[in-house]
Amino acid sequence: MNLVLIGYRGTGKSAVGRQVASALGMRVVSLDEEIVAKAGKPIPDIVAQQGWVAFRDLEQSVCQRFGADDGLVIDCGGGVVEREANMTSLRQNGKVIWLRATPSTIVRRIGGDTQRPSLTGDKSFTEEVEEVLSRREPLYERMAHASLDTDDLSIEELVGAVQRLYRAP
Repeated sequence: MNLVLIGYRGTGKSAVGRQVASALGMRVVSLDEEIVAKAGKPIPDIVAQQGWVAFRDLEQSVCQRFGADDGLVIDCGGGVVEREANMTSLRQNGKVIWLRATPSTIVRRIGGDTQRPSLTGDKSFTEEVEEVLSRREPLYERMAHASLDTDDLSIEELVGAVQRLYRAP
């Protein structure tokens, strides 16, 4: 069974995913890195040149590919829940854990990230995080088998908690 980590950017999916994979002897797959490799260009370029629909199409094909695998820790991009087909693929052989954080924590952690295009256009970064989270939180909640607040936990604490959730029936 795969371990699938979902949540907004800056909630710890990549850092936790790498360490959990190491601790459990599993391979970690970053869906965003796989999309970049498949497209041959960074995500902001994909979106600027082809639009969000093309990016989501690439994401869907990558979800189908790795969702059918076994024994992976899958680090998902924050918007993976935007398409039902993505989560159908990832849930078929995966336990989905939603890593949560407050908007203020997210802004503090990733305020300088330039590897993702704006999701809302002309809003401030804080306003963007709040708006997108309000739209995605119900999707994360519906898709996740379990969730974990990451605001006040160290990486080590998160890794332990994710392992316990993954192993729980």
